[in-house]
Amino acid sequence: MTVGSTVDNISIRLRRYLTNEQPAESDMEVVTTKLTLCLTGDTQDVLVQNLYLSPDPYMCNRMRETFDSYFPPFELGKPITGLGVSKVILSNHPEFQVNDIITGFTSWETYSVIKGGLGIRNVSHFDVPPSYHIGILGITGFTAYAGFLQICSPKKGEQVFVSTAAGAVGHVVGQLAKLTGCRVVGSAGSDEKVELLKTKLGYDDAFNYKTQSDLKATLKRYFPEGIDIYFENVGGKMLEAALDNLRVHARISLCGMISQYASGCGEGIPNLIQLIWKRAKMQGFLIGDYMHLQEEFINYMVSHLKDNKITVIEDVVDGLENAPGAFVRLFQGKNSGKQVIRL
Repeated sequence: MTVGSTVDNISIRLRRYLTNEQPAESDMEVVTTKLTLCLTGDTQDVLVQNLYLSPDPYMCNRMRETFDSYFPPFELGKPITGLGVSKVILSNHPEFQVNDIITGFTSWETYSVIKGGLGIRNVSHFDVPPSYHIGILGITGFTAYAGFLQICSPKKGEQVFVSTAAGAVGHVVGQLAKLTGCRVVGSAGSDEKVELLKTKLGYDDAFNYKTQSDLKATLKRYFPEGIDIYFENVGGKMLEAALDNLRVHARISLCGMISQYASGCGEGIPNLIQLIWKRAKMQGFLIGDYMHLQEEFINYMVSHLKDNKITVIEDVVDGLENAPGAFVRLFQGKNSGKQVIRL
């Protein structure tokens, strides 16, 4: 590729806003335009070639025109945006050089211009696979680190339950729980994922929630003395069941509620009074509140990766044209570990 040459730039764009239904591949479209590889003006823009993109559940909320979220809705007919890993092609920014590997927010397209170099950081110096920067060393791993270690303050010997335990965040939380000396049980949506949790990720036990007729009774079997920590990724009936099985002074970290994203509306929980009776804490969080811990988090994770104490699970889909399908897989429960789109 030559500076000044014209190339095809494939992008994924939002065709329509969702109402209450789950996202479908048809809500997005693949568009190809022409792009000249150049930068103009006195700005500190950076032109990048995107290498990996991160489809994440929260993006479903951005596909609704009126959803009151911490991110604005996507614009119809414009490329979807999200976290990615990219290679610098051209740079007017003093902190980024040609061929640097960077991570941060980018567009779902082959090439993107990062205005003013905002929201990206240089990760060229890390001796890890580049995709790790949208997974174990990115927001996914950081969410597990802050949501579990900071909010829940785990202690050795405590009983931990993780829902969506084989997902991007959950499969990291379970390993952090074991590193802390806790007993950890996870729920997942297939027998294959249950085996993955127990044989590869070190979970003490796990169950397929889709085969359980009574979630409250199921959790009682796995936690006869109650749950000290619940890392919440689901909401709805799973949260209700966990509340009925808490121990005194339990902590619940509200990471996500994927059961609510697809419907676009919340589901009431009838037994919140358990928080009073058990003197328990339930706290939601956004990772932006913990950015001051980012360096500490990266040092922690890199150290454990080097010592082979953390296993990374990536579910890789190749080709930007397959990005809509990769995104929809999240809501069908088909992914194991971190879903990654490799361009």
